[in-house]
Amino acid sequence: MKPDIVNRRDIEKIVHLFYEKVKVDDLIGFFFSDVVQVNWEQHLPIMCAFWENVLFYTGDYEGDPLTTHRGLYNKFKTTPEHFQRWLFLFFQSVDELYEGSNAQKMKDHATGISGVMQDKIKGSD
Repeated sequence: MKPDIVNRRDIEKIVHLFYEKVKVDDLIGFFFSDVVQVNWEQHLPIMCAFWENVLFYTGDYEGDPLTTHRGLYNKFKTTPEHFQRWLFLFFQSVDELYEGSNAQKMKDHATGISGVMQDKIKGSD
């Protein structure tokens, strides 16, 4: 049995593993290298703060992901397949390392984010 996510260090492991997968992914990797050239030293701590706030209500995340993703969409249209791949890689990363209620909460929240982003971004056309 794997442990559950209990702190920021656990979240960091997931986020780093996930983005290592994303960077080399044939379907969505180019978003992070070609469409937007991500500054990983800035991006990774922001993503860790986001997920830490989701799981543990830290209040440490301040951001506007919808605006960021709309900007991305305006540069290259995202499709349901892109979001499905994002979720697949995210779930895979969580499941490789953890299981339990917080791991499930993280995956459930990711599913919700995917749906909201797709709905709200399409509305920007």
